[in-house]
Amino acid sequence: QVQLVESGGGLVQAGGSLRLACAASGRSFSDTNMAWYRQAPGKAREFVAISGYLGTTLYLNAVKGRFTVFGDNNTNTLYLQMNNLKPEDTAIYYCDVLEFWGQGTQVTVSS
Repeated sequence: QVQLVESGGGLVQAGGSLRLACAASGRSFSDTNMAWYRQAPGKAREFVAISGYLGTTLYLNAVKGRFTVFGDNNTNTLYLQMNNLKPEDTAIYYCDVLEFWGQGTQVTVSS
C-alpha cells in the first residue's frame, strides 16, 4: 500500500518561498512518475508539476520559472521548491503517485 505524507506548507508573504516535501512509502518509486497538484477554494484540482522517473519534468505554465520539482530516490521524497510566491498560488497542495494521494498541505500567500 502506497502512503504519501506531504509537509512544508504554511503562510508566507507574496514574493516569499516555501519548500514542500512528499514522503512516499510502500514500494520502490525508482520507476514511477511523481506529481504535485493543488486545489484552491472553490476550484477544481489542477496539475502543478511532475517529476518523471526518466528525469523529465513538466510544469503548469503559471508556475514555470518559479517552481522546481525534484526527488530524492534515496529517501523516496518528492520536493516542490516554490519561489516568488503569489496570492494565486494559495491552495492545498497534494502529491500524486500511482493515483494515490496524500492528505495535502496548505499553502497561503498573503498580498
